[in-house]
Amino acid sequence: MRAVVQRVSDASVTYLDACRRPGDFGEEEQLCGRIARGILVYVGIGAEDTEEDAEYLADKVAHLRIFMDEEDRMNLSVLDLGYEVLVVSQFTLLADARKGRRPSYSNAAEPAKAKALYEFFCEKLRGQKIHVQTGKFQSVMRVRYVNEGPVTILLDSKKAF
Repeated sequence: MRAVVQRVSDASVTYLDACRRPGDFGEEEQLCGRIARGILVYVGIGAEDTEEDAEYLADKVAHLRIFMDEEDRMNLSVLDLGYEVLVVSQFTLLADARKGRRPSYSNAAEPAKAKALYEFFCEKLRGQKIHVQTGKFQSVMRVRYVNEGPVTILLDSKKAF
């Protein structure tokens, strides 16, 4: 399981079920998640991922010390500060672009398994008393955010064990 974690001062995600091409967004797009200060997390679920991977990443995200303390050191987490998390599924994090020009997504989990682990990941965060907003699984989405720092961290559960 992979995650891209960004420290944000504002983030939102909208979707349009019928949208299949970039630029098709307009008045019909629907807001499905919005946070103020906190973390934006893009999550990609692999075919070999398990609940253990999701638990590991949820714990890592909850305790990741990427917010400034009173001495201007990144020493505080969303748990410490009571901030929010916006989680957006993104199967493209499992892309393999080593061969050719078109990425392969064969390492990504099939949709039913990916959705179950995505929801499990979000529930593990909520279980730590974190306010979690989400995108709409398996939809074309538009994510807007202000990355503070900028701070962007890559996490991979397969590199943890």
